[in-house]
Amino acid sequence: MTEALPGLAAAALEAETLGVDGVSWRTKLELFVNGRQTSIEDAEPHHTLLWFLRERLGLTGTKLGCGEGGCGACTVTVSHYDHREQAVVHRSVNACLAPLCSLDGCAVTTVEGIGNSRKPHPVQQRIAEMHGSQCGFCTPGIVMSLYTTLCRTPQPKLADVEEAFDGNLCRCTGYRPILDAAKTFACDKHLCPPAPASCVDSEDPKQESDARVCGSTTAALQVASALDAVEVMAPQVPEVLRSLGSLASLKVKGSKVTWYQPRNLATLLALRTAEPKAKLVAGNTEVGIEVKFKHRDYPVMVSTAAVDELHALQFDASDGSLIIGGAVTLARLEHFLEGSLKTRQENKSRHLKAMLDMLRWFASKQIRNVAVLAGNIATASPISDMNPVLMALGASVTLASAGQPPREVLVREFFKSYRVVDMKPQEVICCIKVPGPAGDFDFVKSFKQARRRDDDISIVNACLRVCLKPSASGWVVEKAHTGFGGMAPTTVSAVKLEAMLNGASWDGTSLEKAQQVLAEELALEEKVPGGMAAFRQTLAVSFLYKFYVGVCSELNKMAACQASLPKAPAIETSETSAAASFLSEERPITHGSQSYVVPSGGLQSTTAAGGEDHAPREEALRAPVGQPLQHRSALAQCTGEAKYVDDMPKEPGTLHAALILSEKPHAKLLSLDTSAAEVLPGVVGIFTGRDIDEHANVIGPAYHDEQLFRKEEVTSTGQILGIVAAETLEAAEKAARLVKVQYEDLEPVLTIEDAIRAKSFKDKQLKIEDGNADAAFAKEDSVVVEGEIRMGGQEHFYLECNATLVVPGEGDELTVHCSTQAPMKTQKFAAHVCGIAYSKVVCKVKRMGGGFGGKETRTVPVSSAAAFAAHRLRRPVKISLDRDVDMWITGTRHPFLGRYKAAAGPDGKLRALDVKLYCNAGYSMDLTEPVMGRALFHSDGTYKIPNVRAEGFMCMTNTVSNTAFRGFGGPQGLLVAEAWISHLASALKMSPEQLRERNIYAPEGELTHFSMLMDRCPLQRMWQEISVSSEFARRTEEIQQFNSSNKWRKRGIAQLPTKFGISFTAKFMNQAGALVHIYTDGTVLVTHGGTEMGQGLHTKMCQVAARAFGIPVELVYIRETGTDTVPNSTPTAASASSDIYGMAILKACEELLGRMKPYLENNPGHWKNAVSAAYFDRCDLSAHGFYATPGIGYDWENPDNTARGTPFRYFTFGAACSEVEIDVLTGDMRILRADLVMDVGNSLNPAIDIGQIEGAFTQGFGWAMIEETIWGCDEFPWLPPGSCFTRGPGTYKIPSFNDTPVDMRVSLFKDSANPNAIHSSRAVGEPPFFLGASAFFAARKAIESAREDAGHSRSQFFQLDMPLTPERIRLACGDKISAAFTAKSQRQRPSAFV
Repeated sequence: MTEALPGLAAAALEAETLGVDGVSWRTKLELFVNGRQTSIEDAEPHHTLLWFLRERLGLTGTKLGCGEGGCGACTVTVSHYDHREQAVVHRSVNACLAPLCSLDGCAVTTVEGIGNSRKPHPVQQRIAEMHGSQCGFCTPGIVMSLYTTLCRTPQPKLADVEEAFDGNLCRCTGYRPILDAAKTFACDKHLCPPAPASCVDSEDPKQESDARVCGSTTAALQVASALDAVEVMAPQVPEVLRSLGSLASLKVKGSKVTWYQPRNLATLLALRTAEPKAKLVAGNTEVGIEVKFKHRDYPVMVSTAAVDELHALQFDASDGSLIIGGAVTLARLEHFLEGSLKTRQENKSRHLKAMLDMLRWFASKQIRNVAVLAGNIATASPISDMNPVLMALGASVTLASAGQPPREVLVREFFKSYRVVDMKPQEVICCIKVPGPAGDFDFVKSFKQARRRDDDISIVNACLRVCLKPSASGWVVEKAHTGFGGMAPTTVSAVKLEAMLNGASWDGTSLEKAQQVLAEELALEEKVPGGMAAFRQTLAVSFLYKFYVGVCSELNKMAACQASLPKAPAIETSETSAAASFLSEERPITHGSQSYVVPSGGLQSTTAAGGEDHAPREEALRAPVGQPLQHRSALAQCTGEAKYVDDMPKEPGTLHAALILSEKPHAKLLSLDTSAAEVLPGVVGIFTGRDIDEHANVIGPAYHDEQLFRKEEVTSTGQILGIVAAETLEAAEKAARLVKVQYEDLEPVLTIEDAIRAKSFKDKQLKIEDGNADAAFAKEDSVVVEGEIRMGGQEHFYLECNATLVVPGEGDELTVHCSTQAPMKTQKFAAHVCGIAYSKVVCKVKRMGGGFGGKETRTVPVSSAAAFAAHRLRRPVKISLDRDVDMWITGTRHPFLGRYKAAAGPDGKLRALDVKLYCNAGYSMDLTEPVMGRALFHSDGTYKIPNVRAEGFMCMTNTVSNTAFRGFGGPQGLLVAEAWISHLASALKMSPEQLRERNIYAPEGELTHFSMLMDRCPLQRMWQEISVSSEFARRTEEIQQFNSSNKWRKRGIAQLPTKFGISFTAKFMNQAGALVHIYTDGTVLVTHGGTEMGQGLHTKMCQVAARAFGIPVELVYIRETGTDTVPNSTPTAASASSDIYGMAILKACEELLGRMKPYLENNPGHWKNAVSAAYFDRCDLSAHGFYATPGIGYDWENPDNTARGTPFRYFTFGAACSEVEIDVLTGDMRILRADLVMDVGNSLNPAIDIGQIEGAFTQGFGWAMIEETIWGCDEFPWLPPGSCFTRGPGTYKIPSFNDTPVDMRVSLFKDSANPNAIHSSRAVGEPPFFLGASAFFAARKAIESAREDAGHSRSQFFQLDMPLTPERIRLACGDKISAAFTAKSQRQRPSAFV
């Protein structure tokens, strides 16, 4: 070992006599930021790089998205000079986790450092131009991930680009446009799959007159190929930093933490002796999370990153073992393994490939760039990805301490109990030794299954290895080695399985016995921590089967080349698909196409022009309306110049606030002791329920059933008990934790089933009844089915968490800067809790980093608490919720339980529906009533049903108050409809597509179950169009052939229609105001009541105003939304904002045009001259516009269903066809192709609309297939009741870049002008969301094929709940492996929180 790590023993001896005080320490940090030298003498080791960039340097382009390295919003480029390689190394790093002191000797580059709006870097420019930025909060991190990739690999391949973003998340775009922009930098872009034949020719959209525009990944790359070569301009590492490698070790003593960064092993070992309780860190990826979220205190931290001896990475010359130094990063190991595999024969490198296969899916690039293997071993996580691999490979760790000889411990003996290892306090892991293969027949494979492929911890992982030898009768196992994670409190070897396999024949008989042994050895109790007992056990046995088939396949190949070898055990051709894995095979390069027609005409006018609202105009030309213009803020978002609330410069005297939150789901409040918090240095004020009167304390958006500060009783965890205001955020958060609360527990109601048993419903039931359902059910030939489906909640996961800055003015004035969709509600309740007039409060919204409904009402408690503190203290107060708090307290999409009874005739024509919908409202009503109402309105799906009875029950529970989310109950109603459609289709022995087609609403004349006329309904035409364009019939046949040839890989395809009603269902909310100013230079300032959250509303509104005035869109500007310019605004929600605010703006513009008519006539073609003339003639150049949506209103109380009214102005329609492939043995899945068509009428901006469609589809796919909210309840007994488990990207997974459909085709439906909305357009924000559920029903068909192979009848209907996670997919397949474990479960379905 001393040959592998020269001087190890000598360093241990030297450390014994080396006194820490005698070491020469540097005490000043030296780093460069964006090319400028920064020397820091007052560094605080507990500060992160992100804090330093934002708070000290004011570089706010780098965002705080999650604080745990899971979203990538904080990504920066870190460069350093590697003395070993004599080269500069560039790494993408999570600034939120990187300790400031760890950047000593590095050059940091932020998004501001590579370009600005005046001179953007090509990466920034291409992402902006190709519509890759919507809300923009994630964009700087994405820009920097791509930039770092180009720095590392100036000539990247398409595969490199696809993998560049595994540590970045985006909630808006659906990823496709970002990937397209990134691919323009690939050197092999010509290898990208071609565009579909229907999307080859494209016309100029400015031609209008039905100009056909086709964009595609291929077309974008062809354009990029014609551009000049891109100079990446990689950051330089100045000589002063290169020389730091020879300087002294670093010691930084801060107010809370002392940081040591030794440069040699002897000093490190001496420190371990002197400071045995010191926390060793390398990348800080684990410790950073412990400090931030678990509030661990580590007064002394020792970094191993600069210890030169620990960077060894080589093959031992004596025995071929791989030596991995204790400070070698995972990324460096990954690149080393990639290079080694290229030069070694397959039979000599299987162990290296097993390591590499697991490393590829280990966390993210940002984490792998700083984390070290030794740290991962030492933390002893039971779900560590690498520990099972090291265990199976017989790896060992070498431990060193001062004055002691090195100690070598096998990894399989290193883990003693949960998070406890065989390592003494003074020891350091110096290296990991991985032996080479035992021979040519040493087979090893690694396995992992998580909720998502990119950047996710394992549910179960494993590494399986057998050393075989040929014999006269076949193959015999000489030695078996195993390692499993996620099956015990530590990583474990299946020793009984190993013993059984040792000496056994490698054949099917041994396999069956091995599966039985493994199932017994790794048995889990149903209440095991982490849950999913049946799934985890199924995975372990499934991995073994996959391994067996994979080894047999390799043996077959070897036998074919070497006749002397015995044949491998026989494997049926259809069984060979078991060996395949989405994790180890190359993913196809993603690509897409976008097609639309730019029509002419369809423009409208308003009453301000002398006619009626929506009166058609004769002009044919629409531009700039209808043009695919770039989002107006896209470039500023790509350069980091776009500002969000948390980026705003601090006012003098600004205080930071933190919330005091309840920790019980249902309890009486006995006492609230703030005394310890009050005396904490820096605390300025603490406010609780005792500081506010009863009237002011009562809040709520519809029902006033909430309290700002809970006083006597808490009805959920996460309710606000008070707020702390302090000089620093650290002081505020610490003070909030010091508040002592005494409770008296009360019995909680947590789930819908709990509420049904307890009859805990809102005392108002919503019901729609049309026709006579009971009579239709009673018909003799009616085919009747009954069933139920559960739909979990969905976290909004906007990238920008809730943030508010409240600035007091004169007297009682307050200015509230808030990330909210509802400025009016923010203003109203800030004034209410402070007891002041609404007119004294102004709410301003520049932009939001995403909203999706989550910032419509649930921002109000946070902003109101901050306003209360600011008003009382007369100082500015700022609050920005951490991700874990935001996800805990702000609510989700409503979980639903749908119970149905549906009937059809033998011909497949629908006859009746009786549906009961139950939703989990949480502790207050919030917007639950209109959410349930919309679910009932959409419970018909897109189908004409003659007889309907639909009832909605709103369940009051002791969980977070659930709220608006894109679709607002509509998707839940639509999904229940498709559930009973699938059920009926099974009973009728027809495909769901056939049943859908027979019952889709006719183009004219049919009424919905709530008596709304379906006017100009394009659904049947859309259905036929997508059926042809998606090649549904041909692909269905191909899938049938694929499934018949593959038992363990299955594909499914589903075609799905949708409709979505547009308008707020509360009539009074369908109103909008706008204010338009014309300045004397001819520029126009537009203000309206809508807010920008990435959906492109401001961009569209600029287009509307520019078209009205006949001026270039560049002359129109929207600054912000404010209640002082447009009062009483409706929340930006319900997809109606373009409709209502567009009309309000148009009305104001037309009023101004009326005033300016004589000046325009006298100055034809000279807008600025006309404006100037009007001004000098004292013409008013400012106008207010107001619009109220006509012809709507619905009365739930009216007993006559036909006389209740019309809830919607119109519908937006769409259809999708998705093809999905699943791994039957693991439940993993991917979308191979998605075809989407949406009717958006005459689009205001097709590029923005397509972006909304792709983003909504991806978000809908996440809801349907990935995203699962988990709260402690009977279904999850391993959690405290009422506690929220899914509180960050580590536990809650949204779709990632890797989940993008391989082939994504989007088209806008043509010839469907809508006379009921601005310039004949249709709303687009929410309607496409449900199309993501097409993946759910495609996966269902794949599961049907797997079940058929397992012996289940295809006509045997089975229930699938949502989301259709890998757990639900795997257990639904019903093969003998999964059935063995589900049969033992008390619950015959996976646990679900609804």
